[in-house]
Amino acid sequence: MSTPEPLSWRRLFSFFIPLGISASLVTISHVIINRTLAFAVDAEVVIASYALAMSLVTITERPSTLLRQTCSALVRDRLSFKALLKVTWIFLAFVLAIGILIVYTPIGKWILSTLFGIKDSMVPLVINVYAILMFVSIFSVIRNIYQGIIITNNRTKWLTIGMVFRLAGMYSLSLYFIYYHQITSGMIGAILFLTGMIIEAAVSYSEGRNIAKKMPEKLADHPVETRADVFKFYKPLLFSSFVAMLIGPAINVVLGKTEGIALAISSFAIASSLLQLMLSFFTYIHQIVLNFYHIDPKKVRRFGLLTGFIPVTLLAIIAYTPMSYWVLGHIMNVNGELLTQSLYTLRAFVLYALVMPWLDYSNGLILLRGQTKAMFRSQMANAICTFIVLIILLFIFPAWNGVIGALAQSIGLAAELAIITLVIRRTGRRSGLQVNN
Repeated sequence: MSTPEPLSWRRLFSFFIPLGISASLVTISHVIINRTLAFAVDAEVVIASYALAMSLVTITERPSTLLRQTCSALVRDRLSFKALLKVTWIFLAFVLAIGILIVYTPIGKWILSTLFGIKDSMVPLVINVYAILMFVSIFSVIRNIYQGIIITNNRTKWLTIGMVFRLAGMYSLSLYFIYYHQITSGMIGAILFLTGMIIEAAVSYSEGRNIAKKMPEKLADHPVETRADVFKFYKPLLFSSFVAMLIGPAINVVLGKTEGIALAISSFAIASSLLQLMLSFFTYIHQIVLNFYHIDPKKVRRFGLLTGFIPVTLLAIIAYTPMSYWVLGHIMNVNGELLTQSLYTLRAFVLYALVMPWLDYSNGLILLRGQTKAMFRSQMANAICTFIVLIILLFIFPAWNGVIGALAQSIGLAAELAIITLVIRRTGRRSGLQVNN
């Protein structure tokens, strides 16, 4: 077996930068949507209806994203790719069945009114938005599995190319709605999001399929051959995602019981979109670990230290300087009390921005070692802490509105990192894989 090529900084950054750019552009797409909806006459209600529908979509979107990580970790030949596809079709059929039940049966109204605590007057608005967003899952799955192949084969520039086309399409459509169509519903945001996902999926499929055709039929030393092999790795990730998906809806339920319901949900959505913009460039650190840790662990750890503190620094600059009023007021078109509440919520997300890069790095180690069961335990810790903090803050400080969600989500993420770090340090001494963070 040949010695791996020495890992250089140039190789790391040429792999990582296109991934970071593409992830940043994803966040910008959400900013485009929120900015477009902010032009509505009743902006708070319209943004809230879209945000609530998106919280339903996250129930299926997170497991879909995990398919990309599964593909990056397991797919090395056409046989393993075919095994992944079998798992993918089962997942997609299940997701679409859930969507149909929510949109076309009383189950959807019951979920929104009972579990989410949404007023009856808003339930039809949210369901109308979700009726469009449910089709996002189809194209998201296509995008993720082919992006997994693209990443593994170091063709990460194609993720950036796909996002450029996605943004161009979304922005053009956004301008049409702003100038030639009255914005009265969150459905406009759903149409923008679906259009962007279709475009990005088409680019990923085109490049990823070309790579897949060139893969060997079967590698002699690759153990992944059947659907069961893939599912053994993916199942714990899927269970952890089911726990994680409860967090977003739980936050919206609690925000729906604050003193200013629409204001709380809207300010949280706006602050979250800016938070993700700060974090997005650094959400692929786990791919650095997956692809290069076995070559040079020390250099990968140094890479983590180099990049890990950048997001919190950027967020602090925006949240605690006059720049915040320029970003929220001029770029996001937010004003009045909504601007004030969005700023307070953004400041409460500082802990989240500090923790997230280290959690992503640590999860990369867990995926590399195939210890995906640990991610279920860490997600449970996240969910439990988030729920406890939500309830406490709701009863003590109900006027904090979106800040309640931001603080709860940040503390929950810190708990998740604590569990993952304990697992890595406890088992790393035996396997030689440790994380210095």
